[in-house]
Amino acid sequence: MICVQRAWHVHEGELRAWLRGHLHDRDEAEDVLQDVLLKAIRQGKRFCAIGNPRAWLFEVTRHTLIDRLRLRKALLPLPEDLAGETEDPEPVASLAGCLPRVLAELTPEDREVLTLCDLENMTQADYAALKGLSLAGAKSRVQRARKRLRAHLTRVCQVRFDANGKVCCFVPRHG
Repeated sequence: MICVQRAWHVHEGELRAWLRGHLHDRDEAEDVLQDVLLKAIRQGKRFCAIGNPRAWLFEVTRHTLIDRLRLRKALLPLPEDLAGETEDPEPVASLAGCLPRVLAELTPEDREVLTLCDLENMTQADYAALKGLSLAGAKSRVQRARKRLRAHLTRVCQVRFDANGKVCCFVPRHG
């Protein structure tokens, strides 16, 4: 936690200025800044291993800003007579609810690479730099972790796939 506090103290002003220059809204810039701080805190001890905390903070800030801007798409009012969807959600969407528990059951290394690269959208090149790996090594690590995640989901949630390799059904885990 000390590593996060130290890096945050040094770089917070610079991150704030960069965000305000891109958002032109102080409150929204502060919201994004808080999101980035939470992501840094969630790294825990892993944050201390980051070789260039400033670069990591700016990369996470940039991705957080991009995600926020994507959500800003203009919304058009829907006609009142438009029928809502009554179909069941896709099986893979329902399976996403099981993901946090299944991720927690993986090794810390697999959980870290999947969280950073697949859930937090860190590029594999950035992950390679963070871990001191070659890009090929990072890509291999991601692929192996994904394979183990798939095998674990298949085993513990009884996930089955259709002929196209898409999730067709599974047994939800409870408790």
